[in-house]
Amino acid sequence: MLGTWHDHLALGLRRSPHTVRAYQKAADRLLIRFGLTDWDAVADLTAAQLRSHLAARRSDGLSNSSAARELSALKRFIAFAQSQAGRSISEAPRLRGPRIKKGLPRPVTPDEAAGLADTVQSLANDGWIGIRDRAVLLLLYGAGMRIAEALSLTGAAFPLGERLTVTGKGGKQRVVPILPIIRDAVAEYVAHCPWTVTKDDPLFRGAKGGALSQGMVQQATARARKALGLPETATPHALRHSFATHLLGAGADLRSLQELLGHASLGSTQIYTKVDAATLLEAYRSAHPREE
Repeated sequence: MLGTWHDHLALGLRRSPHTVRAYQKAADRLLIRFGLTDWDAVADLTAAQLRSHLAARRSDGLSNSSAARELSALKRFIAFAQSQAGRSISEAPRLRGPRIKKGLPRPVTPDEAAGLADTVQSLANDGWIGIRDRAVLLLLYGAGMRIAEALSLTGAAFPLGERLTVTGKGGKQRVVPILPIIRDAVAEYVAHCPWTVTKDDPLFRGAKGGALSQGMVQQATARARKALGLPETATPHALRHSFATHLLGAGADLRSLQELLGHASLGSTQIYTKVDAATLLEAYRSAHPREE
């Protein structure tokens, strides 16, 4: 069953490897807890059983946000099981997840974004690896790409033009503009990469020639932010938040920003109006002569 669930997520829905792993683990825990061995048994799970499973997970120290994510994964798994069992109505048990206080994304400033990109290059053990990591971070900040989107690019994308078609969550495609500094950074990486960039291979390679992993980019960014004295919130994904926040502050409208970010709903984009307001308020408090 888990193999079929994996293929549905990875190939059918084209979820990110991280999401696939998380959903796989959630389903595996559920199957083990109730000793389920076929789709009919999973499809027959009740809200009370699901509630007891989540209660046990919470007793293990699962946070509200993690419990909410696990519940979402399990509802999808049960609905999929119902479809696999040939049920006419694919509806998971009705169960409300824990309330989560949504925090605002924490963007970095333009200077901090540039500093991160330059510092990952200077701290790298190998010259070409530093050039590679700088190119990746510039894609995240300059084009608002998710790290998984950047690392899924193949050699077919090179040389980069003024626009790039990106495949995001759920296989949804969008077109993002590519600034000259990004094109130059990627071209410099390709020129120094010890492996030939071919159309069907990953554009960004790891040290041994395989596809570059998200973990390696995250580790390089962590070293850079420590060197710069930046908070732990200065992650690769924060660069995407910064792209959105800075565009909104420069006058971009929400609909355009939604398209650039690849959000399925406008509601996901609207959070950046709060981020921008928070940024402006912070600037006001630090600069206004009467704030004290």
